[in-house]
Amino acid sequence: MNRLWPTWLALLLVLLYAPARAEKVFDFNDRCRQAYHEIIQLKLNAGQQLLNAEKAQQPDNLIPYFLENYIDFFTLFFNEDPEEYKKRLPNRETRLDKMEEGPKNSPFLLFTRSVIHFQWAAVRIKFGNNWDAGWEFRRSFLQIKNNLQSFPGFTPNLLYAGAMQVAAGTIPDGYKWLSNLLGINGSIKKGMNRMNVFLRGTDEWSVLFHEEAVFYYCYLKFYIENDKPGVFQFIEKQRLDVVNHHLFAYLAANLNLNNQQSEKAEQIITAKNNSAAYMFTPVWDMEMGYAKVHHLDPAAAFYLERFIATFKGKFYVKDVLQKLSWHYYLQGDEAKAKACRQKVLKSGSTFSEADKQAQKEASSSQWPNKLLLQARLLNDGGYYRQALALLHGKNTGSFALPEEKLEFAYRAGRLYDDIGNDSVAILFYKQAIDLGKNRKEHFAARAALQTGYIFERRGDKQTARQWFQRCLNMDDHDFKNSLDQRAKAGLARCNNE
Repeated sequence: MNRLWPTWLALLLVLLYAPARAEKVFDFNDRCRQAYHEIIQLKLNAGQQLLNAEKAQQPDNLIPYFLENYIDFFTLFFNEDPEEYKKRLPNRETRLDKMEEGPKNSPFLLFTRSVIHFQWAAVRIKFGNNWDAGWEFRRSFLQIKNNLQSFPGFTPNLLYAGAMQVAAGTIPDGYKWLSNLLGINGSIKKGMNRMNVFLRGTDEWSVLFHEEAVFYYCYLKFYIENDKPGVFQFIEKQRLDVVNHHLFAYLAANLNLNNQQSEKAEQIITAKNNSAAYMFTPVWDMEMGYAKVHHLDPAAAFYLERFIATFKGKFYVKDVLQKLSWHYYLQGDEAKAKACRQKVLKSGSTFSEADKQAQKEASSSQWPNKLLLQARLLNDGGYYRQALALLHGKNTGSFALPEEKLEFAYRAGRLYDDIGNDSVAILFYKQAIDLGKNRKEHFAARAALQTGYIFERRGDKQTARQWFQRCLNMDDHDFKNSLDQRAKAGLARCNNE
């Protein structure tokens, strides 16, 4: 029996004196910072190569695995390839587990997990998994909230806490059941204040995550604060590189398109660096196609057709096919117009309200009034004078169908609104509301929203609130959730919330 003692003693000594396993760390060193910078520009391959080198030399550093989630996020969010989704989805759980191996006293422990959940929430929405997206958002929201309490001096908390607070503050009533179930509360004012504090920060983390913050901030300022002039002043003041930084190029082009500045969007897309070093995405063709179709440019078909041929996702496919059908319809090619309309019924999804609207139109036998359609597209592109010239001398009596009378009233109001003639715009908006308040089309609700914007610009918040509320009170119309979200944001601004 005693002869076994030396063996046990030797084993004990080995266990006691064997080198301990190296502790995992969150080391955002220079190579990781460079990788992050490459990834944020959408130079994903260059970023991955740097991360591979870091993992080989510093296998216990967790930051490379965190940054690889950005690569998956951008790839899936922009391209929506279902095969890539299936392949990359297991990475989510693996990375979340890896982050748990980090030191418990590090602010990066909860921060990295929160960002991973946040990114996967956005991805899941793109793939139609709204329930899973809601839970991802809730986890992200709670983790960053806890991290803010535990590490109040860790400034990146402000970026994500602020962005999520703003988003949660404008959840439309159509999704209120989800926010109530998930226990998410928000505030536009508090959220934007946090983001502003972060953007003004000069510590190393504020500097590192500044470009990412700019991206989120601009979208929230544009859509939630409705400060469109302020967004473009901010972009100009920041001197964003929209040539060599593809995320900024997308930001600037997309916001210009949605601000009825198609010509500017086209210039940005044309001027961007087309090196193969950047992530390939068909989204550029969609954006260019929209810019072209808004100027009734025959070249629109080339870009929209190429998008449909190369894009593997579902978001905005129906919307693109609708725009393509309109293009051929206005060109007089009825066969191609009808073929595109048939594809609307079979392709894409109805995850977005634009796609729902395209599906609804394709299911009907009616085609838009050509004159009103041309005016709409030109108006959407920022070619206001051309659109007004088309409608010159017309009134509601110039159109036979009730929906055409309604659209004319709204379109005239919007055009006068866009050129700064508020008084005439309000008259047409009120006419649109009278004609459409009990109809399914969105024009009446949108007219109420736009009227609210006019009074908000004038500083008459009391009257603006009335119009925003009127928009909210209109039920059962197209684009209900998105218009309600904007009206709620307007009310919150007027109430200083």
